[in-house]
Amino acid sequence: MSRTNFDQLLQAGCHFGHLRRKWNPAMAPYIFMERNGIHIIDLNKTVAKIDEAAEALKGIAKSGKKVLFVATKKQAKDIVAEKATSVNMPYVIERWPGGMLTNFPTIRKAVKKMANIDKLMNDGTFSNLSKRELLQVTRQRAKLEKNLGSIADLTRLPSALFVVDVMKEHIAVKEANRLGIPVFAIVDTNSDPKNIDYMIPANDDAKDSVEVILNACCGAIAEGLEERKAEKADEKAAAEQAEEAAEAKPKRTRKARKDENAEENVEAKEEVAE
Repeated sequence: MSRTNFDQLLQAGCHFGHLRRKWNPAMAPYIFMERNGIHIIDLNKTVAKIDEAAEALKGIAKSGKKVLFVATKKQAKDIVAEKATSVNMPYVIERWPGGMLTNFPTIRKAVKKMANIDKLMNDGTFSNLSKRELLQVTRQRAKLEKNLGSIADLTRLPSALFVVDVMKEHIAVKEANRLGIPVFAIVDTNSDPKNIDYMIPANDDAKDSVEVILNACCGAIAEGLEERKAEKADEKAAAEQAEEAAEAKPKRTRKARKDENAEENVEAKEEVAE
């Protein structure tokens, strides 16, 4: 069953590409026609690509891995933050911190610094600081929170990247490519889909377009997480049943084992005698 239908995408304006003069020829297979100098995206192909990406995302979530969402453009920020939070996935909606993937340990240090500031604030260590020093620390904490707060729970490299606008987030895509991390992306007619593992040809400028695609993809992630939860519960129940069965099984006493051994010895002697 398809996760999105043609009409939903049409209503959200997913079919509107860029001006013809701004197009990238690599997107030719996904362009349906040109109207008033604007390229129109073939939504049948968009539907197929959304289903393909959603299935792969579901598998990643089911295996307990993380998908990092990236969208620093104004019209996509809020919706990406909302959808990623709903499935408990990390996201970057402010400036992409250069080297976030290729120099991940440094980013983790900055996140730990944020946690340390919180710890010191809570245990009263900062109460002896002057107003000026306290203000500096508070500002530093706010800056770290703004840029890295949404990835505080990302303790290891993500298993996939989901990008809105591959041209704007080209550094993130480049880093993921270098590390072999699969990239999922909404790709408009002015972009190059070459380095994208799961591309979704669609309008990446309209909020409605981004939202309808994210609904499908995050819905798939939520399904994967639910299936993982159910599997874990089944495993736990099976383990408990096995434990109960083992406990219920009557344990042979030392005497019974001794008698069994004695009987075996007698039988062996008789066989030898014969």
